[in-house]
Amino acid sequence: MREIQAPTICPSCSSDLVFINDLLYCHNVSCGSKLQKSIEHFAKVLKIKGLGPSSISKLELGQASEIYGLTEEAIIERLGSEKLATKLYAEITKSRSAPLELVLPAMGIPLIGSSATKKLSCTINNLFELSKDTCEQAGLGPTATQNLLDWYHWDFQEGDFPFDYTFSITSTKSAVSAGTVCISGKLSSYKTKAQATEVLQALGYTVKSSLTKDCTHLINESGTESAKTKKARESGIQIITNLLDFIGE
Repeated sequence: MREIQAPTICPSCSSDLVFINDLLYCHNVSCGSKLQKSIEHFAKVLKIKGLGPSSISKLELGQASEIYGLTEEAIIERLGSEKLATKLYAEITKSRSAPLELVLPAMGIPLIGSSATKKLSCTINNLFELSKDTCEQAGLGPTATQNLLDWYHWDFQEGDFPFDYTFSITSTKSAVSAGTVCISGKLSSYKTKAQATEVLQALGYTVKSSLTKDCTHLINESGTESAKTKKARESGIQIITNLLDFIGE
């Protein structure tokens, strides 16, 4: 049987490939294929119609930020079609008003997708409030937090993109006024945690899956002294054993 040899060189930029968890990666930040895919990802997340692989190649884009330096005349010249160029320029213009919950996932930061961004939106109002503490309060894991902060401190340049980097979601203020709740173990008051979460959020609470230092209440209806319960008790966090009594139903 013929043995299959794994490639050692990136076919795009000729850099050495590295095995990570049985997968091959090119670590060259200037690799043409990686840059192309990052622009494709950016355009897809921000829903810029007409900016696919072919258009990206014709427009000679090297990175996503260059999208917003294009004039309509330059797009017409490079695409060779005034009709297509006019539509694409309109899409690019529309994307300038994208809120932070779309912008962050578009940046291609490892582990920072729509779920992580939604958690952040419940803790901060804009990108400039990012810190290790606010990431922890949002319930982001240590690796996701480090990836995000590394991007923010080393790769982010405010002038590269035309966004205002603000969340359009305004759940923070109502959540802070009521409190932050962590649910531990199986519930007896509701069939699922999802139902309980919906009720709590409607009452203005932020609901987290992990016990962070900003939590004001821990819901534990199981009667079991879990690790979360022990930590909450030691931290002086109020422990709720009956959620219906707590919310007054």
